[in-house]
Amino acid sequence: MFVNDPLVDLFLRAILLTGIAMFWVVLLVRVNGLRSFSKMTNFDFVMTVAIGSLLAGASQSTEWTSFIQTMLSMAMLFIVQYSTATLRKKSTTFESIMQNKPALLMQDGVILHDALKATRVAESDLIAKLREANVLDLAQVRAVVLETTGDISVIHGSSCSDKLLQGVRTVK
Repeated sequence: MFVNDPLVDLFLRAILLTGIAMFWVVLLVRVNGLRSFSKMTNFDFVMTVAIGSLLAGASQSTEWTSFIQTMLSMAMLFIVQYSTATLRKKSTTFESIMQNKPALLMQDGVILHDALKATRVAESDLIAKLREANVLDLAQVRAVVLETTGDISVIHGSSCSDKLLQGVRTVK
């Protein structure tokens, strides 16, 4: 691709193509905005994984056509993400298709075992998240929510605003 010596070419490709691809991703993120690699939706998670995979593919390209195709694929992913984010803001129907609703796993100190079963979250994982949130007593927990990203949020204290649980589904 660059020189005739295979070993030198290997190092040059690794350095140059990875550098170019990294610069390209940074440029795309600057154009697309801070939300590019957020974990706000399932689509955002897939976007992050896909860009990482494409970045690895770009750095291993052995021909310019495959390198450029990979770079164009990255750009297309950012365009699709931007388009879906715009559609989600404009259409509640599209939003409901693209986005899972968060699920309540625990409320007012009570573990909701049916919700754990339905969401396939082990009680031991829930307890680990409670420890991470520095919960000292289950009675302190106002709510535990399995977010749309797969993260678990723990709300503890003396009270919980209803606004914080708006849109959270109760699994039965």
